[in-house]
Amino acid sequence: MESSILNAIGIDPGIILIVVLVAVLIMIIYLLKVSMTMSRFMKKYKTFMRGKDGISLERAFINRFAELDTLSENSKNHMEEIRKIKEIQNLTLNKTAIVKYDAFKEMGGKLSFALAMLDKDNNGFVLNAIHSREGCYTYIKEIVKGESYIVLGEEEKEALRQAVNAHNEIYNQ
Repeated sequence: MESSILNAIGIDPGIILIVVLVAVLIMIIYLLKVSMTMSRFMKKYKTFMRGKDGISLERAFINRFAELDTLSENSKNHMEEIRKIKEIQNLTLNKTAIVKYDAFKEMGGKLSFALAMLDKDNNGFVLNAIHSREGCYTYIKEIVKGESYIVLGEEEKEALRQAVNAHNEIYNQ
């Protein structure tokens, strides 16, 4: 098959035929790829729509939105409860320290102790229990803003210092 136009240009008709066949082959491969993608999409679509008509699908969406509203309301309630718990936590005596010591030289075993219990603002008390052969005596001293208006013993001062410094990394955030 000879063509005067192709001869004038200098192109062999066999080359044109090969180029056209390669282009058709590329188009067929692309068509197969698009067809497979569409087939997967249709399977997913049919799975999604299985047993659902427009009305039941709308009901399903309404139910999901109602669930989201309920979850949102529950979240708000939980945040309010957490805020109340934090307020209560600020009032509790959660900074504590204990220092054990021997009150008398003849008594061993460190049976006496000073216990400091403070809240977030370093308000609370120091309890001192002194153990002797005759009995055990307890004394309590009020602490306001980390300070006592009554003179503290060495052990009481140490317990107070430890309690004031307890949880500083949490409260200083």
